[in-house]
Amino acid sequence: MTSTDTKMKKIGVYTSGGDAPGMNAAVRSVVRTAVTNGLEIMGIIQGYTGMIENKMLPLQMRDMANIIQRGGTILKTGRCPEFMKPEYRKKAADFLRAQGIEALVCIGGDGSFRGAQALATEHGIRVVGIAGTIDNDVYGTDDTIGFDTAVNTALSAIDKIRDTADSHDRIFIVEVMGRNSGFIASHVGVAGGAEEILTPENIIPVDKIVEKLKESRARGKTSSILITAEGQKPGRAYDLAEAIRKKSGLDAKVCILGHQQRGGSPTANDRILASRLGYAAVQALLDGKSNIMVGVQYGRLVEVALEDVISKTKEGDKHLIQLARALSV
Repeated sequence: MTSTDTKMKKIGVYTSGGDAPGMNAAVRSVVRTAVTNGLEIMGIIQGYTGMIENKMLPLQMRDMANIIQRGGTILKTGRCPEFMKPEYRKKAADFLRAQGIEALVCIGGDGSFRGAQALATEHGIRVVGIAGTIDNDVYGTDDTIGFDTAVNTALSAIDKIRDTADSHDRIFIVEVMGRNSGFIASHVGVAGGAEEILTPENIIPVDKIVEKLKESRARGKTSSILITAEGQKPGRAYDLAEAIRKKSGLDAKVCILGHQQRGGSPTANDRILASRLGYAAVQALLDGKSNIMVGVQYGRLVEVALEDVISKTKEGDKHLIQLARALSV
């Protein structure tokens, strides 16, 4: 994980996978820390696609002006299936060397880190990862860039939905993002006063949901909010609503929040987290380190081996789901 080479002159930075609010703040931190320490820095456009197409440009201090508050990523992002093939990774490595890039800062999720680790192990390019994903599902860090913003975006929408649910005495099923992770759903569910939370880690039979809804109505509760993570495909909320209707005759309205959770100006928490991690990533490279992710645990910056990050699973917080259930009576 360390190297004795301290003569690094040029590094690259890229964003990969799904965009997340705060990625720009991380890029800003990486660039300004690098330049302050006498390094040249290149921005790689559109993640691994840009790497294999040689789409790179030099970045300067002033290029980072007025981006800390912007959602998305000025470097663009995307997924690149071709990068799973060794010949494309070699092509990327050849372009990186031709540009004089000796090390990389990768801002993305665990899929992005797999590509970064492959570059490190196969081609000797030093890499440090920064976790940027709204799903907060990266092992080794308590929080990922974009998660706090996504939760607050979803919560704002749910507060508005609750107003109409109460006005019409309705049941609403709100679907939030989270294909394999229930972190957004569990946090939003507690903060939004949801009656039940359904996540990949917390699958509940429809009969139990119907039983709880009927018990709530018997106690005089006239409206309910259910939160569900999208699962493997968006739209599972419609299947749940139809199942509830068939089992109970109760009509449940559906609201799918979708990609709005990825956009918008990042919260102060995400800007601060991104700034801390961007600085720490460059410092790690200056210290000769590689094949690690910088993250945060209990408020403290940590370094975690990429091998652990991509091979281990971050457990969902079942306590939050239990808490939401207990407080929704």
